[in-house]
Amino acid sequence: MSMDFNFFMNDVVKQARQEIVSAGYKELKTPSDVEEALEQKGTTLVMINSVCGCAGGIARPAAAHAVHYDKRPDHFVTVFAGQDKEATETARNFFTGYPPSSPSFALLKDGKILSMVERHQIEGFDAATVVSRLQKEFDEYCEEY
Repeated sequence: MSMDFNFFMNDVVKQARQEIVSAGYKELKTPSDVEEALEQKGTTLVMINSVCGCAGGIARPAAAHAVHYDKRPDHFVTVFAGQDKEATETARNFFTGYPPSSPSFALLKDGKILSMVERHQIEGFDAATVVSRLQKEFDEYCEEY
């Protein structure tokens, strides 16, 4: 039995997109989407999504839990590394001082990078640890809802 790799990957990507959007994140697929979203006033959490195991098993579940914290960003958005390449590159231009990393989370305020939770802080940890890292950043930079 042969499997069409592209067909399989399209299903994986579709599921990964659906998970993060269902969690309350707005998908940014074009450079103009990214610029508009990241330049808006307030705090914005960007989840840099990917198809790797640590994205599916750790980062996306952490992203889903992070939206329920008392102190949280004003906006939740996502770009998909390896899929929406131009949008991801545009987002990474906002992450001054940080190397490309996916999955990862970037916290911005008024278009300026405040902090990142990078892949090396996700891979090998559990979702609860990543949620705690995000909440620490939210406590420092975000308002209570």
